[in-house]
Amino acid sequence: MTPIADVPTRALPPSAMPVAELRPIDSADDIDAAHCFDVVIVGAGLSGICAAYHLQKQFPAKRIAILEGRDAIGGTWDLFRYPGVRSDSDMFTLGYSFRKWGSEKSLADGAAILDYIRATAKECDIEKMIRFRHRVTEASWSSADAAWRLAVTTGDAHRVTMRCGFLYMCSGYYDYEKGYLPSWPGMAEYAGQLIHPQQWPADLDYRDRRVVVIGSGATAVTLVPAMAQTAAHVTMLQRSPTYIVARPASDGIARWLQRVLPGSLAHKAARWKNILIGTYFFNLARRKPDLASRAIIKGVAMHLGPDYDVARHFTPTYKPWDQRLCLIPDADLFKSIRANKASVVTDEIDTFTPTGLRLRSGAQLDADIIVAATGLKVQLFGGMKILIDGRPRDVAEALSYKGMMFSDVPNLAAAFGYTNASWTLKSELTTHYVCRLLRYMDAHGFTSCRPERGSEGASDTSSLPLTSGYVQRALGVLPKQGADHPWKTYQNYFKDIWAIRLAAVNDGVMCFENRATPAATA
Repeated sequence: MTPIADVPTRALPPSAMPVAELRPIDSADDIDAAHCFDVVIVGAGLSGICAAYHLQKQFPAKRIAILEGRDAIGGTWDLFRYPGVRSDSDMFTLGYSFRKWGSEKSLADGAAILDYIRATAKECDIEKMIRFRHRVTEASWSSADAAWRLAVTTGDAHRVTMRCGFLYMCSGYYDYEKGYLPSWPGMAEYAGQLIHPQQWPADLDYRDRRVVVIGSGATAVTLVPAMAQTAAHVTMLQRSPTYIVARPASDGIARWLQRVLPGSLAHKAARWKNILIGTYFFNLARRKPDLASRAIIKGVAMHLGPDYDVARHFTPTYKPWDQRLCLIPDADLFKSIRANKASVVTDEIDTFTPTGLRLRSGAQLDADIIVAATGLKVQLFGGMKILIDGRPRDVAEALSYKGMMFSDVPNLAAAFGYTNASWTLKSELTTHYVCRLLRYMDAHGFTSCRPERGSEGASDTSSLPLTSGYVQRALGVLPKQGADHPWKTYQNYFKDIWAIRLAAVNDGVMCFENRATPAATA
């Protein structure tokens, strides 16, 4: 077996940095002016470029920097290079509100999304703000200075200490170094190649080879039809089915809007059309889950025909949106199954064998290549440690404030997307809030802000309200949410417009301070 650890990755591994030789941040010398900023954005992906655009537009006098741990713009869309990688939500909402998505393709491939992000950074003069191969390992807040001191390791293992007034985390919520891989019996006995999509080898040749893809989520349903084009056969092995919805790759209404309206107006119209439709169908599915489930499964049956066992392979046991729905463009997965280039097996792994997998049912799946599309390993802030006045602070013990800040953690926000809609919708709203917050602080002379928890208790749900495996594995890592606003995390764009863009910044929960006076609520 070719072990996953031996597969080359383009991420910058922390193990390559001699951390033991680095001084602790508290012993750093005085920080020179070149390393002092008003705002530091961590991450140069979809959210980070969005944050930089709005912040530099609204605060041209502020010193802003983007620290990117890797050596390229793009985040997720630069990291993942597996066959067929694409968006799982439409590009009119995954794209930015301020820059149109010009392609007719609504469900776009990863290369097109990466080009869009990089073109945005170039056209909006954001590239100059980015410091590549700068990985933040620790953020230490000083109440006396009302500032963060950041321990940063660079690509040459050099230690740099930076300082900022506000820290904006746009680094996503998963571990960039490696994905989640279960430990199955017999893995060492397998003679073929075992690959995780997050560490896809650029030179992998799967033509005319037998492939098994373990998993049934967004990555698996993308990989299977893409690899089936040239592989001998691709089998999707799943423990249980996922809700899968086929949608046209190209948005017909958006194409019409692009023909009859100016470009920016067409983009806005298509964006709002998709927001409204997506919100309506999500709410319908939550109110009438049985109706939604029957409609989705009926759609699958229409594509696969009356003889296919849809009940076994495409009928989940949970309600729609308890986990994310999988979108497939132009029914490509179903077409691969109909063409006998791909198949689905619903079973569990008993053990790896030298030639493939033996299943609990006793069946044998032979495979030259096994792809473990087993999900993400959740990691907040890229593994960065947080200290408040010298004391470690675990955000898993905090409450999530409006889905973007954390109780009793000052001057720090994080961009998290929706679980039921495009990531960018929420992350861009978050940036608007950060801009409002900074303007309020500037206007009133405040140097710090923090959501004050008070007597608010945590609910029994995390800030990511899904039953998906990667969320359940991370319950001890994710912050919790409260029962009521502003501690309750909405998965509703329209509620968030009110809570984030329109409601008062000084809401009685956000506590403001400056270095000259004690805590105040203005």
